Amino acid sequence: MNILEEKRVYILTLGCKVNQYESDAMYEAFFAAGSVMGTENDADICIINTCSVTNIADRKSRQMISRLKKENPNALIVATGCYVQAVANRISSERSSDGAKRPDTLSSGKQTTESFPDVDLIVGNNRKRDIVRLVEAGLSGREITDNVIDIAKDPEFEDLKVRMPEGHTRAYLKIQDGCNAFCAYCIIPFVRGRIRNKSITDIMDEVETLAASGVKEIVLTGINLSSFGDIGDLTLADVICRIHNVSGIERIRLSSLEPRIITDEFMERISRLPKVCPHFHLSLQSGCDTVLKRMNRRYTVSDIQTITERIRRFYDRPALTADIIVGFPGETEEEFDTTCRTAAAIGLYEAHVFPYSRRKGTVADRMDGQLTEAVKKDRVRRLMAQVKKQGEAYISSFRNDPKDVLIEEIVETPSGPCYRGHTERYLLLDIPIAATGDTDADPARINTIYTIV
Repeated sequence: MNILEEKRVYILTLGCKVNQYESDAMYEAFFAAGSVMGTENDADICIINTCSVTNIADRKSRQMISRLKKENPNALIVATGCYVQAVANRISSERSSDGAKRPDTLSSGKQTTESFPDVDLIVGNNRKRDIVRLVEAGLSGREITDNVIDIAKDPEFEDLKVRMPEGHTRAYLKIQDGCNAFCAYCIIPFVRGRIRNKSITDIMDEVETLAASGVKEIVLTGINLSSFGDIGDLTLADVICRIHNVSGIERIRLSSLEPRIITDEFMERISRLPKVCPHFHLSLQSGCDTVLKRMNRRYTVSDIQTITERIRRFYDRPALTADIIVGFPGETEEEFDTTCRTAAAIGLYEAHVFPYSRRKGTVADRMDGQLTEAVKKDRVRRLMAQVKKQGEAYISSFRNDPKDVLIEEIVETPSGPCYRGHTERYLLLDIPIAATGDTDADPARINTIYTIV
């Protein structure tokens, strides 16, 4: 008998869109093996897909592992993802010739949970594709020897597939993994390895399958999506063009982009493709040249201004959003004010503002001028308040324009039930049920595009 037949599986996902994609793929692998969806309280197998981008993410990963063990003590508790890889790697303080830290030798890849007292099985990055086999071995009591690897030495793109995203109207599609940048603050290259791409054959097979399943919006994602063209024969624009030709896909959205990729050639190509959403999420990190230099980011504020002006030449009122870190070591009040002025000058609609998180094994961890949590928290608050006002002004500019909304859910609001979804520019809108001519909320509306006129 299949040991996983009718086993209830629950996956808790922390972190980024890449993690969400990988969780969707793991769910599908378990369903193919005969398992069914469970909850955190009744599942036979609880999987935590962890994050390690900040110290807060590490702490939340630990907390969620402990909570699931407490709420479901009889389940097999499995931890995977970046926090697991970071702990398993035990990042060394020694440096290689290129200045990048390398992990100490792993414990021969064997199942080790000494650092995870509430976990029955750990699964490293680039081993999620084998999670069904590893869980089967764990349930059967067999020895496990390949659950964690030295990811820095693995050049292979992990073969995961999503055919119908669970509970989503848009589908994340991971086409890239790893990062070679080694920014001063970032641990991700150590836990995700070096850059590698999904093959174009696998990309198109997955897109065709998703389209056949009814998915209308594809979100291209990766750990460093902009590096897709750094290896292989195809550029990111080439991939976008090919996906654009797939019948049934009506929107293509891009996740976080490095400023360097937004060239005239890139914009000329994608702006000719009507399915590409005019929404650009930029990995800025700072709006001050001196901070960017300390971060080891390879662009300037002038470059940022140039690329945002370039985007606006090709798109009418594009949504510009960004990731920004405040409170980086040594950041003065003047440097922070410069970032605020940059955010205003480039007209950000929205920003994910993070307080700098000190990460052992990174260059920034050893920098002087570490700021207090109170200072960082205050700067997050101030910049977010500024960007919120900018976003309100941006949204108001569309007040009298027709808007196409991909309906994602039915919600109850103080004004009554509404259909809720996003426009191409990622504006979140509610559509009153009566405004569509429906007398009652119709679930068939979900995953359709409705035009507000």
